[in-house]
Amino acid sequence: MKFYDCATAPSPRRVRVFITEKKIDIPTVQVDLRAGEQLTEAFRAKNPRCTVPVLELDDGTCLGETIAICDYLESVYPHPPLLGRTPKERALVLMWNHWIEDLGFSAVAEAFRNSAPGFKDRALPGPENLEQIPALAERGRKRIGLFYRLLDEQLARQAYVAGDIFTLADISALVVADFAQRLKLAPAGLYSAFTAWQQRVSARPSAAV
Repeated sequence: MKFYDCATAPSPRRVRVFITEKKIDIPTVQVDLRAGEQLTEAFRAKNPRCTVPVLELDDGTCLGETIAICDYLESVYPHPPLLGRTPKERALVLMWNHWIEDLGFSAVAEAFRNSAPGFKDRALPGPENLEQIPALAERGRKRIGLFYRLLDEQLARQAYVAGDIFTLADISALVVADFAQRLKLAPAGLYSAFTAWQQRVSARPSAAV
């Protein structure tokens, strides 16, 4: 296998954390997004959407979505379980992961990519150039609060996002929170349960990747 990564991007970091938690050794290739390596014909052949992460399997098959990569790795390396231990837990992990992507990742991306000068004509990832829409940046900033509020209420009731064990849902939420803080989009001091959880999961060795 071969993992196509970008050290500065949030989406592949989710897979890096997942791989680290699984203690898997996978050769990694860094893709320079700033230089546009994801738009080259060579990379398009691996992922026509021109995004990272990508996991290339030994037979040449390329998986180009975080959830697809994690699902594959969970099937091949089931321990420790990061997508739940039972069908019910798996469903909850996938449900929360989707909510985190919808309320968290998409909101941060909306706010950032529609306002940062470096993304003037790249408001969405992928092969096409699309202009920024300032109103979407403002909407993204408002949507961030929905992510924090929902997660804070959930983490006030239980130790981890989708139950009593650390899962992909926690990985996704942590990466969103860290990315939002990096971009100064995270609310300060409002969500005590979320903050306590973030401090706890940030102490895991995998959070450093």
